[in-house]
Amino acid sequence: MENTALIKRKIMDASAPNRSTAIINGESSNVLNWDDVTYPWAYPRYKKMLANFWTPFEINMAQDIKQYPNLTNDEKDAFLKIIGLLALLDSIQTDYAGKVSDYITDSSVNALMIILAQQEVIHNHSYSYVLSSLVPKQIQDEVFEYWRNEPILRKRNEFVTDGYQAFSEQPSIENLLKSIVYDVILEGLFFYSGFAFFYNLARNQKMVATSTMINYINRDEQIHVDLFVQIYKEVLNQYPDYDTKELATFVKNTFIKAAELEIEWGKFIIGNKMDGINMQDLEDYIKFYANVRCHQLGYDRPFEGYRTNPLKWIKAYEEVDLGKSDFFEQKSRQYTKVNHVDNGFDDL
Repeated sequence: MENTALIKRKIMDASAPNRSTAIINGESSNVLNWDDVTYPWAYPRYKKMLANFWTPFEINMAQDIKQYPNLTNDEKDAFLKIIGLLALLDSIQTDYAGKVSDYITDSSVNALMIILAQQEVIHNHSYSYVLSSLVPKQIQDEVFEYWRNEPILRKRNEFVTDGYQAFSEQPSIENLLKSIVYDVILEGLFFYSGFAFFYNLARNQKMVATSTMINYINRDEQIHVDLFVQIYKEVLNQYPDYDTKELATFVKNTFIKAAELEIEWGKFIIGNKMDGINMQDLEDYIKFYANVRCHQLGYDRPFEGYRTNPLKWIKAYEEVDLGKSDFFEQKSRQYTKVNHVDNGFDDL
């Protein structure tokens, strides 16, 4: 089967309809009318992404600033290294989302990708925001170099970035599909032992503000995974010849390898050093999420069993709706519109 190349979306195509003809390699004027879109799932996702809008400035770090010096050395080490990891992953995601967007020929889906990329920028800023609140500049700089200096981190990160690079260098249908598998691993699996670490701190009443921010990020990443899964399925609907046994085997083997790398990282950074997280439970949790994500993409689960989340307590943190209230601090959170004094209209 020929590996069909992808055609970049035109800035404007006056000869094409506003309503796109396909998600990739289609025709569209690139003019977006939300009342006339090809994919009915796009608008509900757009509304959800807007409703979840947040910025790091909303998080009051005062209590975390007091608590951070009292963390154990193991907790501090894990805290900083996990932040360093997340910063690297979300930096990559911002660029990857943009590269995929270039080849999306549906203007509504392209709009979702642009919002997704903006959210990744906010996530990345949040790590800087946390670090600048807690540690001096020298340590901040060290944290943002961890990805270069930790061999386990490098192996783990290069596993994903190599998959992205293949798509970047040769934008074809096959490479797009494979890169989306790596994306689902990054956003739907590689973050999760890190999230578990922060949620465990929160349930022990430690670093609650940071954990609140992590929950915002977690909520966004779930939407991102769902969006990329939807794009993956739409591409296969458009090009069913690519839905092969070979692709299914690639997905299974890639998730197995990803789970192994995440477990290796979990043993290194968390192990049995953290009160409240058992390493066997964390390993089972990673395999559980590998099964969840692989199944979302439409394939058999790579690990026999592992159908339930072994970290029962974590559900309260993963599933909470922070759009209605701040789960950790139990404060009402309302989106505040900018008034005419704040936005500079008086200066006109």
